Amino acid sequence: MRVVLANSNPATLMTDSTMADAIYIEPLIPETIKRIIEKERPDSLLSTLGGQTGLTLSMHLAKEGFLDRSGVRLLGARPDTIDRAEDRQLFKDTMLAIGEPVIPSKVVTDAPDALAFAREIGYPVIVRPAFTLGGTGGGIADDERALREIAENGLRRSPIRQILVEKGISGWKEIEYEVIRDGVGNVITVCSMENFDPVGVHTGDSIVIAPAVTLSDKEYQMLRSSALNIISALKVEGGCNVQFALKPDSFEYAVIEVNPRVSRSSALASKATGYPIAKVAALIAVGYRLDEIPNAVTHKTAACFEPVLDYVVVKFPKWPFDKFVYAKRTLGTQMKATGEVMAIGTSFEQALMKAVRGAEISVNTLNLPAFAAESDEAVFRRVGECTDQRLFAIFQALKRGMTIGQIHGITKIDRWFLAKLAHLADIEARFAALKAGATRPTSGASAADNAALGTGKAADAGNAADKAAPTRAVGADAAANNAGYAPALDAELYREAKDAGYPDAAIEAMLGAKIPDGMRLYPSYKMVDTCAGEFSAETPYFYATYDAENEAAAFLAKRA
Repeated sequence: MRVVLANSNPATLMTDSTMADAIYIEPLIPETIKRIIEKERPDSLLSTLGGQTGLTLSMHLAKEGFLDRSGVRLLGARPDTIDRAEDRQLFKDTMLAIGEPVIPSKVVTDAPDALAFAREIGYPVIVRPAFTLGGTGGGIADDERALREIAENGLRRSPIRQILVEKGISGWKEIEYEVIRDGVGNVITVCSMENFDPVGVHTGDSIVIAPAVTLSDKEYQMLRSSALNIISALKVEGGCNVQFALKPDSFEYAVIEVNPRVSRSSALASKATGYPIAKVAALIAVGYRLDEIPNAVTHKTAACFEPVLDYVVVKFPKWPFDKFVYAKRTLGTQMKATGEVMAIGTSFEQALMKAVRGAEISVNTLNLPAFAAESDEAVFRRVGECTDQRLFAIFQALKRGMTIGQIHGITKIDRWFLAKLAHLADIEARFAALKAGATRPTSGASAADNAALGTGKAADAGNAADKAAPTRAVGADAAANNAGYAPALDAELYREAKDAGYPDAAIEAMLGAKIPDGMRLYPSYKMVDTCAGEFSAETPYFYATYDAENEAAAFLAKRA
């Protein structure tokens, strides 16, 4: 089998000479692809591994008859499959035909029709152009003036001058499933993912958690069954990403959209689970079944085994606002992030903290220095502003006494996530109390009082430092760490902070003293093996945490 690769980006690993037999670094436009096909004379074109650009180019060449004239067939997704997923009206008709709910919407080809439909269903409405990348040209319109502007822009951006106008459902949860199907109809879900932000923020601009963490089993199975039903109806051969909106207080859901290709979410799901989605999709495209493809990690199971996660993965977007300082930081349905980082931990807090550090935004915790200097009023106002910095504003607001209920009412972010942020705020409050208590003699507060401080309600976390100076770690042992009134670090609090993702440097800054050498915890490494340890892994990769068992050491010892 000879592989010809076309890519416009010389900086990607994909254009390394070992990746394909022939490599063309050229503009990805129809004219260029035609010339490459005429020169190389391939018999097939894989449409689903080039993102939205590859899919759009494949459709363009297929519809104008060039592929048929050249004797080239489409692999991965046929033209009718791509049409039914990407053409907004055909997609809506397909979903209704198989009994899957969709948001009230209408496909239009001009702005007056968009305005007329919005008057029928009421504002706000969401505009989604057909065949565009990253939500380009789309947006949320709260009134007629905004809709006219967004609709006209979306129509210009869409290659087929088509937009979908749908009823706004901001506040619903956004859930994604990465699914794979082979040519004979075998289907599996590779990974479920959940957005930190509710519907209204592009998934590329939202913090994403894998697996989905706030769903009940009934909700999870309901959406999983729907995702498998959809990919079977579309007859995708390879990877497919299905996005859902789920109403938080009921079992009502709607299908937002389907990407019948390997996408950015596929890359996240692949790395998060250890399941090589692109590789499996390529093998399916040339005729392999899922049960014929070996699992590259375990060497014992097949690709038809669904991955299982015993850890939490967090994707954190990377925005270019440090370079474009005058750009509008507001987030919506058009993606503004230009990159992302992924972190793995044994808890959501740990994975989130690792991801924030990995994003290289000059912070090692959720404390943004600029917000720490702002007034309470300014911080509380920022909670209602949907920007790239809202996570840090929410954390600062929790530290200053804003309740989980208040923040949920403003942002519609699930209370589970807010409770986890409140846990981090509580840890910091206990360190602040410990540091404050070390600067003056203890007043003899009871152990029960001090334990209550450590486990108090999240809403009180911001005031914990003011409510109690002495804590359980302050007293006769206070001098053990340093001379005078240096704080004596509680081993239990230290362990809790490490499990929550705080690095030693941040802990020492909160404590105002060095961590005793005998107490210091060092990382152990756990395995990403696609099967939660059910089978031993032959080619795993590892993530750092503070578990007692070091699976990396055991893995290396077995092969010594």
